[in-house]
Amino acid sequence: MDRIPFNVPALAGRELENIREALEKKFHISGNGPFTRLCQEYLERYLGGGQVLLTHSCTAALEMSAILAEIGPGDEVIMPSYTFTSTANAFVLRGATPVFIDIRPDTLNLDETLVEQAITPRTKAICVVHYAGVAAEMDVIMAIAERHGLTVIEDAAQGIYGSWRDRPLGSIGQMAAFSFHETKNIISGEGGALIVNDPALFERAEIVWEKGTNRAQFQRGEIARYTWVDVGSSFLPSELIAAFLHSQLENGPEITQRRVAAWNYYYDAFASMEETGSLKRPVVPQSCTHNGHIFYLTMRDAEQRDKVLKTLQSTGIHAIIHYVPLHSAPAGLRYGRCGSNMTHTDSISSRLVRLPMHARLDRATQDRVIEAIRSVLT
Repeated sequence: MDRIPFNVPALAGRELENIREALEKKFHISGNGPFTRLCQEYLERYLGGGQVLLTHSCTAALEMSAILAEIGPGDEVIMPSYTFTSTANAFVLRGATPVFIDIRPDTLNLDETLVEQAITPRTKAICVVHYAGVAAEMDVIMAIAERHGLTVIEDAAQGIYGSWRDRPLGSIGQMAAFSFHETKNIISGEGGALIVNDPALFERAEIVWEKGTNRAQFQRGEIARYTWVDVGSSFLPSELIAAFLHSQLENGPEITQRRVAAWNYYYDAFASMEETGSLKRPVVPQSCTHNGHIFYLTMRDAEQRDKVLKTLQSTGIHAIIHYVPLHSAPAGLRYGRCGSNMTHTDSISSRLVRLPMHARLDRATQDRVIEAIRSVLT
């Protein structure tokens, strides 16, 4: 029987033609060329404002956000523990301390009711993660941040084409970061984008992006020569990555529609098993529009989760767990601290199973996954 992969990166349209065009027309193929600008303009239109700068990864975008938020030694940044290492690393690299708080048991997002009690005089920012493309409770979080003078950074690595009360994820906080890694909905192999929604940060963001120079101003003819004016690094992707990405973005709504359809098929299929208490399905609040990025199930306990994974793997189905919570990881213990108990984070991380999910997933393949899980639980 054929193996079912967890993810299948796929071409959406003109990726190869765009790369060929970039090469044949002798565009420069380092960063910030015509395709880079096309991608940035597309994302700015989609988000309804702000400044977008393509990066070589979401990690790079988060690192830029830490610089722009002037995070430094002794500062603290509140974030969930149930996230990828980049969320914390971006701030640890600036000398700050990640302060981990628990997640909600429904959306698996940072629990907004725990944020305020975790704030100290050293708190500089809140970094929210929109898990599985489902929004965190942004109205509450933004209100808390405003009361305490904090910067809100959206780790929207999984969030493109998701929304909160009809506002696109990435357009709400002062800054946000997208990922175009091959495991995401919209891909370029590696890649990301920084979204800057605070106009006061626009000029500096471009300088940090261009290795701390005012080169972009020079290219636009605004200054006679460019030079080193601030801290920065090599955050730009190559023009070949941008050429690939532009085709993906052009087909973004269609890709999202296919993923959401596959997500809905799983969701409906597991309804009866949730009714019997065998498992729990994802929760998407009415205030959110999700993007079908992840379909996961939470089992009754860790033993049941391991049994399901073992069965799926034995039948050639590549299902996986997700994050090992950062607060319990070696680096989390070294660089961070907990700002709340971690009851839900610890429990859910030991019980969660991610099922194969991608835009090319067909019903026959999904049926095979569903039946394999049903065989274990019933």
